[in-house]
Amino acid sequence: MKKVSFLFMAVLLMFSLAACSGEEKSSSTKEKEKEVFGGELKVAYNAQPPTLDPLLTTAVATRDIQRHVFETLVTFDQNFGIQPMLAESYEVSEDGKTITFKLREGIKFHNGEDMDVEDVIASMTRWVKVTPLGKSYFADATFTAEGDNTVVLQLQQPLSTALAMLADPGQAAVITPKEVNESATEKGLAEFIGTGPYKFVEWKTDQHVYLEKFADYKSLETKSSGLAGKKAGYVDDIYFQFVTDASTRLAGIQTGEYDIANAIPFDNAEQLEASGDVKNHIDHNGFNGVVFNKKARFFQDVKARQAVNAALDQEEILMASFTNDNFYELEHGLMIKDQKDWYSDAGKDQYNQKDPDKAKKLLKEAGYNKEEIIILASRDYEDHYNAAVVVQQQLEKIGMKVKLDVYDWATVLQKRNDPNAYDIFVTGFPTEPIPAKYVFLDSVTQWPGWTNSPEMDELLDKINTASSQEEAKKYFDELQEEFYNYLPIIKFGNKTTITSTRSNIEGMGFLQGITLWNVQKK
Repeated sequence: MKKVSFLFMAVLLMFSLAACSGEEKSSSTKEKEKEVFGGELKVAYNAQPPTLDPLLTTAVATRDIQRHVFETLVTFDQNFGIQPMLAESYEVSEDGKTITFKLREGIKFHNGEDMDVEDVIASMTRWVKVTPLGKSYFADATFTAEGDNTVVLQLQQPLSTALAMLADPGQAAVITPKEVNESATEKGLAEFIGTGPYKFVEWKTDQHVYLEKFADYKSLETKSSGLAGKKAGYVDDIYFQFVTDASTRLAGIQTGEYDIANAIPFDNAEQLEASGDVKNHIDHNGFNGVVFNKKARFFQDVKARQAVNAALDQEEILMASFTNDNFYELEHGLMIKDQKDWYSDAGKDQYNQKDPDKAKKLLKEAGYNKEEIIILASRDYEDHYNAAVVVQQQLEKIGMKVKLDVYDWATVLQKRNDPNAYDIFVTGFPTEPIPAKYVFLDSVTQWPGWTNSPEMDELLDKINTASSQEEAKKYFDELQEEFYNYLPIIKFGNKTTITSTRSNIEGMGFLQGITLWNVQKK
């Protein structure tokens, strides 16, 4: 975090000096400032998507790729403010039960058809039926047309977080043609046709996903911020190339084989910064943690989960994951401090206990009898793998028998759905704008790990239907306290991620993942 601040100050100083150098700019400087169109981007991406249907997975690989293809009615700006995207505007009724979306006109799908109210209604209907958020909070809602370009969402009861749920980029409420929604099966969409600045061309398993600039894209003209505002397609082609080996991504970004490489190992950051050919982009990226299988096996017992929480030394885990305290922060809260409406100190006393004696006592109370504990891990995410190794070592120190099962990330995503296959898996979570977006908190979503806490379910309902933010915050304090009692997961701490670009790449953004619209290859 200190490093991020230092880099920001350095950049600020650089711009200040440039501003003081005089009003007149040379013709070569003006030439550099011209927009550059054309070319292709080769992106070395560390993991393969399990599917390209955004409604069927929480995998970030699917999210990061398909956000360039699909769009939603509303979306988030850089500060998680809700902004219109395919909706020109929206209006919430006084009783909070009706949200009216006026649609932008002249929006075309990648198949050349115009977007209309029927497409939006079909898309939202499928989102409600398929996604955990839709099933949990919109099951009794209706989407209806009002004229040719207005869609009305009618809720049975006020849902203060409804717009944030519709804006969320994970399992996003994407708009696709009516016929594409109607032809979808349990395996997902047969065609990936959206309205975004890039259109899907092909997916070659184990090789790449290829996206092509959409010539008829109609961009907003408002300032680009996060996932909102202007999206310009400067480059013609984007190749997300699947490069699971970190050393290969590192070598490729250095030689220029790749224009962009994500998930760069933290111990290589200084090496890359020393090169004038590569730029590092260091972004806050949520947190990592262990997820317990609470449906079967040993960790059905809350005392067993509490034993692990008592045992773990989070700083040792974070240092192994990120190599330098500039890249992580010891932090208990589910929401970050910048989220002033939500941040809570609740449960802080139960974070980073490092108490092996307490852990052994709780293990005995849980009836541990040398059962083999299986941890799922993947080297596709080096920080996940390094954390899993340290967790294994720390649990072995309190007398547990622990096995590390290491797979590629796609296999981990598959195996984590089988309650008989594992006890723990290590994964990461983006910083979410509202508590309900954390998939490990509620029982209804049945996300892997299978949380089953009536207490947390009730508190989530109270948060979502609260009449004010002050009331919602009161319930969130109680929820975070209960989170630390029940322990669906254990949070290690806040983290960053490094995405490296060649020095001629400009305009890359980041919000829960990279954004490549507005990128120019100069």
